[in-house]
Amino acid sequence: MRIEWQIGFWAVVLLIVIIFLWLFSGVLLPFAAAVALGYLLNPVADRLERLGMSRLAATLLIMVAFVLILAACFVLIVPILGRQLVAFIEALPSYVLKLEQLISYESERFSREYGGALLARFGLDAQAASEIRTSTTDLVVQAAQWAASFLKSVWTNGAALISVISLIIVTPVVAFYMLLDWEKMISTIDSLVPLRYRDTVRELAREIDAAMAGFLRGQSLVCLFLGAWYGLGLSLIGLNFGLLIGLTAGLLSFIPYVGSLTALVLSSAVAIVQDWPQWKLLVLALMVFLTGQFLEGNILSPKLVGDSVGLHPVWLIFALLAFGSLFGFTGLITAVPLAAATGVVLRFAVKRYRESAIFTELPSGSPKIFLEATVLKPEKDR
Repeated sequence: MRIEWQIGFWAVVLLIVIIFLWLFSGVLLPFAAAVALGYLLNPVADRLERLGMSRLAATLLIMVAFVLILAACFVLIVPILGRQLVAFIEALPSYVLKLEQLISYESERFSREYGGALLARFGLDAQAASEIRTSTTDLVVQAAQWAASFLKSVWTNGAALISVISLIIVTPVVAFYMLLDWEKMISTIDSLVPLRYRDTVRELAREIDAAMAGFLRGQSLVCLFLGAWYGLGLSLIGLNFGLLIGLTAGLLSFIPYVGSLTALVLSSAVAIVQDWPQWKLLVLALMVFLTGQFLEGNILSPKLVGDSVGLHPVWLIFALLAFGSLFGFTGLITAVPLAAATGVVLRFAVKRYRESAIFTELPSGSPKIFLEATVLKPEKDR
């Protein structure tokens, strides 16, 4: 198949997937979550099969364990998180006001005792410094008001937005059948691929699986660890809303850098307001954060995620934000698989393009040395 047809084919496939998600995004959430769950748990089922269990018994055991763990979380953790979320929303205005007062007081004291000469060096008088402080304060207040409104909206309308009931009821049922028939589905899809392209499609599928497995399975374990580390650590040091902040930061760690910044900013702000004028709580919160970052960057991510994911952080952030904006929570679930698949297909298309006549064909009369310097030169030397 010519390179033009290959590019056109994959572009049409991507367009069909996007249109399908757009048309059915309202009902796809439990099915997308079930497919993701089946993909994550399939290696466990394969391991149990190798130990001598049948596929049905392995699937039943996995789903029973999953439902029990989920029920335990709802019984033990969700009520605590709900109370902390309500208390955090109610306390947010007072926290912001106190933080604003602390910033204003300390900045005025610094300007009065130390900063006058420094501001003069930059050409700023006392009035300009006051205007800067006022603008900063207004920005902080507006951001806090927006955050409070957003949290209230999520808390009051979350069932309508995320379809919690269908997610809880439908997802385990669909995930059970996905996990039970996973190998059959893969075999059926493989049998439909034309024979002349089967080796190429299998190679692409292996690369996509390696990218998704490295990120989805590895990063999911990293998120679970960070959520537990931040939640327990911040709670043990006595930080208000520590469990809520920690678990939220762990969940958001799925997006590069967002979870870390969330843990740093929220824990530092709450620690300053809660323990002022002491610095002990802030130092302890920073120690929890820095220790978690050290463990993630030096032990967890290299071991669990690895370097062969093939998803650049910028591309991943764009995919999550774009699909989340277009398709809501369903888009967040499907963003990483589609980003990984798109990345693999694009790399394959570039490779085929470099091997095609479009790239290698030279104008008539071009010297041979031009061909050797551009086309035949080793990839590592380009």
